[in-house]
Amino acid sequence: MLPLEASDIRLQQAMKRVLLATLPGLLALFWLYGWGVLINLLLAIVAALMVEAAVLRLRRQPVQPTLSDGSALVSATLLAAALPPYCPWWLTVMAVASGLLFGKHVYGGVGKNPFNPAMLGFAFAIVMFPQPMTHWPAHGLDLSAALQQVFGTNQAPDAWAQATALDSLRLNKSLTMDELFASHPAFGRFGGHGVEWVNLAFLAGGLFLLQRRVFSWHAPVGMLASLFVVSLLCWKGSGSDSHGSPLFHLLSGATMLGAFFIITEPVSGAKTALARLLFGVGVGLLTYLIRTWGGYPDGVAFAVLLMNLCVPALERFAANRQSAVSP
Repeated sequence: MLPLEASDIRLQQAMKRVLLATLPGLLALFWLYGWGVLINLLLAIVAALMVEAAVLRLRRQPVQPTLSDGSALVSATLLAAALPPYCPWWLTVMAVASGLLFGKHVYGGVGKNPFNPAMLGFAFAIVMFPQPMTHWPAHGLDLSAALQQVFGTNQAPDAWAQATALDSLRLNKSLTMDELFASHPAFGRFGGHGVEWVNLAFLAGGLFLLQRRVFSWHAPVGMLASLFVVSLLCWKGSGSDSHGSPLFHLLSGATMLGAFFIITEPVSGAKTALARLLFGVGVGLLTYLIRTWGGYPDGVAFAVLLMNLCVPALERFAANRQSAVSP
């Protein structure tokens, strides 16, 4: 086996820290939804490793060094955290495969992907199979029932699945915010029921990564600040035409997962400090626009992919800005 280069060792260390930082969020998801989260995670990891190994063999590249860098494992973990628990097993496998194939290997592999693989896989799944992607459980299932649900041997009753808080708010026409929070089971104290704790758990993991300097503060702060500001400016109180408070948007959906684990991906994201800040601001603004007026309840995945397209322009703007202020 060839010795690892310093860059490979740094990549492995960063991926291990990212995986460690996802543990609080994954545990919170497991507490909220039960065994479906763990099944999703195992399916995604196995599918990612198999796809990665198969592609590398077809390209006649060494398998072990690439698999050991942890990038495929991180993509699988983040995608599993974003997918609905108890979605069909084939949906998880197809999302992982499409994300790695079309978001990574079609461009040449690690370090060359212009799009975030996990978010590309998520976008593929929700565009191609919107119905199972909107089936979020009202509660968890025991292990036997979870396996039957995921592998299609026994379907849970229709009342078991419910719309998320973001989806319910987007489709609301008559109830005030106070009535939604008081009567709708998807709403918790500040955001989505239980999801607010999941977001806080991913926030804790993200702060750990910041403290370990795995990434800089620019992209997460840009995203959270812009999402807070635009939701504050568009907030209409508790009326039936309200789009939700800033705290609701910060603690619902995949906000913290996106801010600390998705947009900080070093390859598809921006490289310079100013470009990272603008990248995060763009993701926050687009997330709010898609959540409020778009066709999907959460907007993080599509916001990230759209801003991935803007990275070259952001880098040029940042370079020109730096040249203009330099003596």
